[in-house]
Amino acid sequence: MKKLIECVPNFSEGRDMAIIDRITHEIEGVDGVKLLDVDPGKATNRTVVTFVGTPDEVIEAAFRAVKKASELIDMSKHKGEHPRMGATDVCPLVPVSNISMEEVVEYARKLAERIGKELNIPVYCYENAAFEPKRRNLANCRSGEYEGLPKKLSNPDWKPDFGPAEFNARAGATAVGARDFLVAYNINLNTTSTRRANAIAFDVRERGRVKRTGDSITGKIVKDEKGDPVYIPGTLKAVKAIGWYIEEYGIAQISMNLTNISITPIHVAYDEVWKKAEERGVRVTGSELVGLVPKKALIEAGKYFLAKQQRSLGVSEAEIIKIAVKSLGLDELKPFNPKEKIIEYLIEEESGKKLVDLDLQGFADETASESVAPGGGSVSAYVGALGVSLGTMVANLSSHKRGWDERWEDFSKWAEKGQAIKDELIFLVDEDTRAFNRIMEAFGLPKGTEEEKKARKEAIQAATKYAIEIPYQVMETAYKALEVIEAMVEKGNPTSVTDAGVGALCVRTAVIGAYLNVKVNAMDLEDKAFVSQILEQANEIQLAARHKEDEIVKLVAKRLEK
Repeated sequence: MKKLIECVPNFSEGRDMAIIDRITHEIEGVDGVKLLDVDPGKATNRTVVTFVGTPDEVIEAAFRAVKKASELIDMSKHKGEHPRMGATDVCPLVPVSNISMEEVVEYARKLAERIGKELNIPVYCYENAAFEPKRRNLANCRSGEYEGLPKKLSNPDWKPDFGPAEFNARAGATAVGARDFLVAYNINLNTTSTRRANAIAFDVRERGRVKRTGDSITGKIVKDEKGDPVYIPGTLKAVKAIGWYIEEYGIAQISMNLTNISITPIHVAYDEVWKKAEERGVRVTGSELVGLVPKKALIEAGKYFLAKQQRSLGVSEAEIIKIAVKSLGLDELKPFNPKEKIIEYLIEEESGKKLVDLDLQGFADETASESVAPGGGSVSAYVGALGVSLGTMVANLSSHKRGWDERWEDFSKWAEKGQAIKDELIFLVDEDTRAFNRIMEAFGLPKGTEEEKKARKEAIQAATKYAIEIPYQVMETAYKALEVIEAMVEKGNPTSVTDAGVGALCVRTAVIGAYLNVKVNAMDLEDKAFVSQILEQANEIQLAARHKEDEIVKLVAKRLEK
């Protein structure tokens, strides 16, 4: 699955849209990146840009944007209400999916180094990308702002992490960071009272409320030895919150910034507000996501609410997200469309027709057509997906079988495992066809000069190797499904034992079919050492699949005798 990161650079220009457009044009010019939002502010004279994509491509797009901003924005003439120190003031990277914070930190530092080296801009790394504790806080890095840079850069304690310790009058300095995803989230209440909403907000937000002597509202504020107010912490970490009244909807809301959804996820915030609201005689009626959200946030929420119902978590992604939307009441104020709110869905490749998007008739017709793709490889992957889906179905049926309530969690784990295998095989349906297309594209490369002939041959060999690796991956993935199926034959709902048996037959077909593809594609690869090794491993998998399928079919027959 693709690794995705988000980049949210802030440029010190919010009034001249021609300049902003030229900067964002640089971002849009990089394949593998999608521009999601451009938010200019006239008073702040600052524009916040949001884009997302695969890591290397995001770094390239960010660098191009920073470079263009340094060419178009003259900080010596800049005025605005927001603190700033550079043409590109900050440039944080945020993990979205299939990537760790540690990896994002490395990408942030890589970007920072390139900006400093190639553009001669002083760069400070902040938050998770910081090299020392005092630089984690962006406010520290930006202290003194643009006007204080000459003095700051002369201080050895504030030598830039990358780039020269010299004042760049035009571009200023830039802070590059790695931080967690911030979610703007509002929770709806059945009251119009801002006071009640604020009380609930103070109950839950990390900062909490001011401590008072005696009465919590009219009592004297307690202060520390420095004269600053003492706060009673709220119940939720990494949460900022306030209560307000929304005239458009005629209700009060708890407006929240979840600054780290790994610490306080959306569903945890929702349930805690629900609890605190009830204690004050107020009801939560739903909630609202402002802006975009990573898919994992709603997947985690959906699974959380399914688990509370003691229902299987091994259902489709679409069903899990539907449960999340309904449980959080995200559609109370207006329709909630996951395709428009979830980052991963927004940036799905529009790469033409996908086999997996066809209906059953369409898939069969496409397979039966004159085109050589889809072929046996894609069909093998799809047959495998059907096979493990049958095993997953048995797990889900078993998880809520009457009288088996105490066993729901065990069957749920099997269903989740089956769903993961199914999703990978579904991906491989189209990937097998893409692998074939790579070979065709390689054969279409020019072959006039000796250099072109060499490049063409290398491309053909690389594409051929990939066309071997994909069906081999189908074999490995499909074989894992037999463990799920065997478990469901042994201990699943007895009325569905034959469904699991059919699943085993499908998986056997998938493994052997993919094995044939590995063998035929291996005939054209010149790397004989690789061919020898992968054929040996593939043969072992297909023999093991035949043996396991035979065992499962015998077990099905035995259970039918009871």
